[in-house]
Amino acid sequence: MRLMISFAALFLSAVLLQLSSGGVVPLDALSGIQLGFTTTEVGILGSMHFTGFLIGCWLAPRLMGTVGHSRAFAAFTALGAIGILSHMMLVNPTAWALMRMMTGLCVAGCYTVIEAWMQAKLTNLNRGKVMGAYRVIDLGGSLAAQMMISILTPAAYMSYNLLAILCCASLFPLTLTKAEPPEVSAAPRLRPIMAFRLSPLAVAGVIVAGLNGASFRMVGPVYAQEIGLTVSQIGLFLAVYVLGGAVAQIPIGYFADKVDRRWVLIILSIGTMASATAITLITPGMVTTVFVAIFFFGITGIPIYSVSTAHGNDFARPDQVVELNASYMLWYAIGAIASPLFASMLIQSFGPPALFYFIAFVHFVLITYSLYRMRSRPTNERRTAYAYMPRTTFVLGKLLRRKSDRPPTPKGPDTP
Repeated sequence: MRLMISFAALFLSAVLLQLSSGGVVPLDALSGIQLGFTTTEVGILGSMHFTGFLIGCWLAPRLMGTVGHSRAFAAFTALGAIGILSHMMLVNPTAWALMRMMTGLCVAGCYTVIEAWMQAKLTNLNRGKVMGAYRVIDLGGSLAAQMMISILTPAAYMSYNLLAILCCASLFPLTLTKAEPPEVSAAPRLRPIMAFRLSPLAVAGVIVAGLNGASFRMVGPVYAQEIGLTVSQIGLFLAVYVLGGAVAQIPIGYFADKVDRRWVLIILSIGTMASATAITLITPGMVTTVFVAIFFFGITGIPIYSVSTAHGNDFARPDQVVELNASYMLWYAIGAIASPLFASMLIQSFGPPALFYFIAFVHFVLITYSLYRMRSRPTNERRTAYAYMPRTTFVLGKLLRRKSDRPPTPKGPDTP
């Protein structure tokens, strides 16, 4: 019973943190535009968020080793709350960029604590149920966070205060649980070159997932406002995208386990290109049509990360899986850091449709590279089980390692 209570506390902390950190993304975009920030400056906010996220993934395991899980979680939460509360005290794009980096540090640090705690408590008997619940909470919390923009007034003290309260509230479940915190485990090594050598296509897919997801979620609210959506409609616009990705996980996972995963990546990229192009052709005012297109955009775009990592895990030994999945998070973050800034610059120079032309282009590149890789070597006939991969921390590979412990059939090294 105490074990289940500790998991419930972790999940409640994760939901509250998701609502806070997820809500600040669209709020910052809309607030920045209202306060006179350029589209490029709004894009910098998204890039700085992922810069902080990447730093937090490196820093959190070391801080946990020094002060323990609960104190590390409290420190990162305080950092995030300070960053959120400071927004309306200092209205300046450079200052906001630093505040968003603080939010990114908070997200990475807090999720590292949560997932490290989970990893230490999981066994083969409860791993499947707990990870299933964690995936539902991750998607559900993300969906609710996007909808919060409907009740948050841009550039208002009250809106940022509410998000800061939610961030602080995430402290209570984890720090007040009576369950003993686990021993601190070593952080996985990051070996990005190993990841590329095992499967260059998996790395390319992960980077494209970062370019796609970060550019849309960080700059998408600007696009939505530019085409005339109201604040409440923008919340639904973002939530429909997440819902599409959630709906797609089971059927995409089924096909990814049955057929060559490279074909799945190609089909998903074609679908993303088609839906992105369709969005650019929709006349402003056709709200229902926009939502339908965004729903399919989420269906095809969001699963690309999980399919890519599953393809890469097919060529890994069991002892490589944890470090491999941590390295994929690094590659994802690299794409996510670059894309909001680049996408916002395109919007500022060429108008709102440029966001989706950019996304369509990177998927065209992925299709081309996938076809090239298919000519270079055959796929691995024995596959690891597909699993939805929340893009949270480097620790995640440890949580899912039992899914990938079947040794793959050796096919020779995958060289560029």
